[in-house]
Amino acid sequence: MDQKLIRNIALIAHVDHGKTTLVDQFFKQSGMFRDNQVMAERFMDSMDLERERGITIVAKNGSFRYRNYIVNIIDTPGHADFGGQVERVLRMADGCLLLVDAQEGPMPQTYFVLKKALAISLPVLVVINKIDKPAARPHWAVDQVFDLFVKLEAPDELLDFPVVFTSAKEGYAINDPEDPIESASMMPLFEKIIACIPPPSGDPQAALQLQVNSIAYSSYLGKLGIGKVLNGSIKLNQNIVVAKRDQSLVPARITKIYRFERDQKVPIEAATTGEIVAVAGIDDINVGVTFTDPDNPRPLPITDIDPPTIAMRFIPNDSPFAGQDGKFATSRHLEERLFRETLADVALSMESLGAGAGFKVSGRGELHLSILIEKMRREGYEFQVSRPQVIMKEEDGQLQEPYEELTIDVDEEYQGTVIEKLGRMKGQILEMSCTKGIARLIYKVPTRGLIGFRSKFLTDTKGTGVMNYVFAGYGPFAGKLSNRSSGALVVKETCTTVAYALFNLQQRGRLFLGPGVKVYAGQIIGEHCRTGDLIVNPAKGKKLTNLRAAGSDENVILTPPRHLSLEDCIAFINDDELVEVTPAAIRLRKRN
Repeated sequence: MDQKLIRNIALIAHVDHGKTTLVDQFFKQSGMFRDNQVMAERFMDSMDLERERGITIVAKNGSFRYRNYIVNIIDTPGHADFGGQVERVLRMADGCLLLVDAQEGPMPQTYFVLKKALAISLPVLVVINKIDKPAARPHWAVDQVFDLFVKLEAPDELLDFPVVFTSAKEGYAINDPEDPIESASMMPLFEKIIACIPPPSGDPQAALQLQVNSIAYSSYLGKLGIGKVLNGSIKLNQNIVVAKRDQSLVPARITKIYRFERDQKVPIEAATTGEIVAVAGIDDINVGVTFTDPDNPRPLPITDIDPPTIAMRFIPNDSPFAGQDGKFATSRHLEERLFRETLADVALSMESLGAGAGFKVSGRGELHLSILIEKMRREGYEFQVSRPQVIMKEEDGQLQEPYEELTIDVDEEYQGTVIEKLGRMKGQILEMSCTKGIARLIYKVPTRGLIGFRSKFLTDTKGTGVMNYVFAGYGPFAGKLSNRSSGALVVKETCTTVAYALFNLQQRGRLFLGPGVKVYAGQIIGEHCRTGDLIVNPAKGKKLTNLRAAGSDENVILTPPRHLSLEDCIAFINDDELVEVTPAAIRLRKRN
């Protein structure tokens, strides 16, 4: 294909600013679907977890045609915990669309993704999205984006960035927010992409260079390495060498090549410079390796990725109920699955802790690791995890710990409560402002303090507060932070819970489960109202006699138990406790 007719763009933005919805409109309005064809919302979010949570977890490739051009799209995650995906896939793009909410303006992840794009000098087309919101401030949002460019010390040629105003939900784009909306059309944005994003550079006649920036799996072909052909060309049955991360060269042969059309992979015979393709035939590959010419090998430098900040222990399940639910429960199963995940996710690392001790898995944040746990649970794995611990390091004899820049938008009436909680977490206030009754607080907080903070924050703000954070680097150790001061209600022996016993236990704390549930000795079934754990018998029934009196057999009225999500469980446990994860249940237990 003619190199000048290719455009490779990455969509980058803060979480929930409309990237995936915009891709839906690209596909619809470029004629990729028939008029009578049904198209699901958030078409690119193909994982069940992505649809359930309404977020993009894995970067995805797609493409659409406009006039004679083919536009390759890289839809990136917006959440800070999946920032490792953004860093590596930007290498495939020749420009990026920076989406910004017209009401919220730039947010913490906007800062992060723009910083990464500017670091590799990508041209930026700014898209002010959601201009149909009643409280939209499109001109203000453009000014805020300009300030962000200046703050990031962008070169002068990038400060004069092009801008398009859109409503991805309604399906239109305009060049000025004052322009009339004559017809719902994305054509102004399509034209700006062709005009402002340059075609890929590179020499089709040079030696092959293709760096793998993403990994896909096929049940028939195994691993597929996804990347952009930076130089040269690639064709079926071609002999190549794979330049590994340790600089070694391994011979290989190309068995399949796929181009992305819409969200599908279409087999092709060959690809040339500038095209983004998926390549099969090489089993032992991971992110960062280079496919190159065996006669003139030219490996590319490995992309640097920000280090993990949080670690958890993944331990084979040894509870009394072990092996009842999962298909994969051994240490070997656990090791194979975690190793496979590290090949596809470069922001994740794993190390063995010895026989029976499990594995230390390190990632970018709570959400990053909890998504991995949930994926494994749904695949039939059964294991236990410990409380997350931040990864400390030592510099010049001083202990350093990771910090996050936390941005909070909250009603003024809850501002005092939030500030008090952040003070206990050793948070340092950086900025405070108030607009129309909504306070914006920007803090620098130790990552330790944010573990489990989201659920408490939503409770304190009656579900109206919004919090976002992004990694802000390492800083001095902030001292001791407490997690949970209350104890736990711990089961005395294996049994089935009884309503009468739970009714009496309600006065001792908050229960996590109802009657008729099988539990085992050491399992946690609730939170004690005082410090220290309480050993309880949730199967204790009422003593029966042959005497009856009016009113003595009152109805047992149970307060509905608090059902904990996986994230709630991880945030609840202390260092001497574990979360048992199986396909059918999530349980809390004491380590011993």
